[in-house]
Amino acid sequence: MKNKIRYVFLNGKFIPEGEAKISIYDSALMFGDMVFEMTRSFNKRQFRLREHLQRLYYGVKILRIPLRYSMDELEKICLETVKKNEPAFLGSDEHRLMINVSRGPLSIYSQIFKGKLEPTVIVADFPLKWTVAGMGKLFDTGINAVITSQRAIPAYLLDPKIKNRSRIHYQMANIEVSQFKGDNNWALLLDPDGFIAEGTGDNFFIVKNKQLVTPEGRNILRGISRDYIFELAQRLDLGCGEKNLEEYDIYTADEAFMTGTPFCLLPVTSINGVKIGNGKVGGITRLLIETWGKSVGLDIVAQIKAFNRELKSAKGGSTPYQFNQ
Repeated sequence: MKNKIRYVFLNGKFIPEGEAKISIYDSALMFGDMVFEMTRSFNKRQFRLREHLQRLYYGVKILRIPLRYSMDELEKICLETVKKNEPAFLGSDEHRLMINVSRGPLSIYSQIFKGKLEPTVIVADFPLKWTVAGMGKLFDTGINAVITSQRAIPAYLLDPKIKNRSRIHYQMANIEVSQFKGDNNWALLLDPDGFIAEGTGDNFFIVKNKQLVTPEGRNILRGISRDYIFELAQRLDLGCGEKNLEEYDIYTADEAFMTGTPFCLLPVTSINGVKIGNGKVGGITRLLIETWGKSVGLDIVAQIKAFNRELKSAKGGSTPYQFNQ
């Protein structure tokens, strides 16, 4: 991608990625008052874009953000963003869209904007390979889920079903887990009642007696990838349902995994350093990721591993999942 410029859609214009800025008086900065979605492509085709946008517009409606674009219009903007950036995406890299919508600058600062206040709308297109850097090995080893002292915020305080940018509790959970000894540690949060909720940007499943179980959709973000697992399970004639899960249920599970848009599905082979099942990637977990890959026309695991080989010599800083000491 040398000498190739990526462009960002920002409030009606396409501008170079490095020049994309929002006001210091934006409600997103002042209150974390922003809804967003992250999507990815398979073979350069966006996966479940409409479902992501539907969830975004639910948030816009509930938070009463006066967005002037219709869903159809925003969908066209997303696809136009992909098209405009394709020259910068060489080889097999995929398009990871980041769609952000805030209320815009606060009204107290209206005079600075000559009285024109409107929502901030951003569509950025970032290479997926950088988002999944280092994750390839996790399909073989699995991750270690670490129960954090940081709890999930319940829906009666801040509804996590609205995908919002008020996520400091996620960040604190990630920082806490970064202090845990060993590698491949990812946060897993409990809700205030002590039941398993979600990861910091991913949903959680266990497998017990060939049945898939995931936390109830009460105090979690109901992920697009999570929903797709229900579809795959039905296709494979596997039972899949929701229930309140306790830590005990994970310790006694046969398998476990996380779901999230960039990586789709990652095995969880231990919790707090204790093996889940035999401590290896389970057969149903493998079956699900293989079936997902066939449905989108590529080997998801092989693709991410190829990205990782390509980026092996690249230097990276902190990720959402680990922090430099």
